Amino acid sequence: MNHFPHGWGRPRDDIYGPYDHTYLSHSQSSGPNQHTQQPAVTGTSVLAAKFKDGVVIAADNLASYGSLARFTDVKRLHKFGEHAILGIGGDVSDMQYISRILNELDIDENYGSTGNTLNAKNLHTYLSKVMYARRTKINPLWNAILVAGLDGVGRPFLSSVDLLGTTFSSPTLATGYGSYLAQPLLRKLAETEDEVANVTREKAEKAVREALKVLFYRDARSLDRFSIAVVTKQGIELMEDEQLEGQSWAFADRIKGYGTQVN
Repeated sequence: MNHFPHGWGRPRDDIYGPYDHTYLSHSQSSGPNQHTQQPAVTGTSVLAAKFKDGVVIAADNLASYGSLARFTDVKRLHKFGEHAILGIGGDVSDMQYISRILNELDIDENYGSTGNTLNAKNLHTYLSKVMYARRTKINPLWNAILVAGLDGVGRPFLSSVDLLGTTFSSPTLATGYGSYLAQPLLRKLAETEDEVANVTREKAEKAVREALKVLFYRDARSLDRFSIAVVTKQGIELMEDEQLEGQSWAFADRIKGYGTQVN
């Protein structure tokens, strides 16, 4: 029996002669091109909030294989240039692909003759075109992306793009489960662009950290270790392998019937 999928149902060579494999775009054993139908290893929420001088963005370090917390050291914040950073949720392999094409773009920008570099707003426009192009080919990149940083005139910039190429901007944004649990908390900072001027870095960073703690307790696909970045005119301050403080799961070992507790 021929166990290769491309050979199923074809005429027998010993009766009808050798089969014509020229219809295959690759070698005989590779079969036809296939598209990803659903994500396999995924990262969860990305959170971000503007303040008067910049943007705070954060994502935990977990990559889940289905419901299994498989990889606990996956960094989902990616710097681009001096004043832009991306937070990527969704499929990890597609995230690595996006990171690779952005690295190539960054190299081209640095060695370009114009002397101009992409800011966060330009980068978001570029990514929206990439995501929409893949969507139109019915082979989307299974990611939700937040682009944070400064625009061309040094103002705080925050916007999102998803696997359909749909874009959205707001003073606070969240992807994944965070759009349900964290976004209502973050909106207490600022609901309109005019209110951003009253938000300090300390308030924005505290709100994002508190929202991460809520997600750790409520989202089964999250972790208590995370990366957080602050983008201002001075540059990008990226802190990786941060640990949530004030966890209260310790109460479980005092519950009768939990683990070895019997009394």
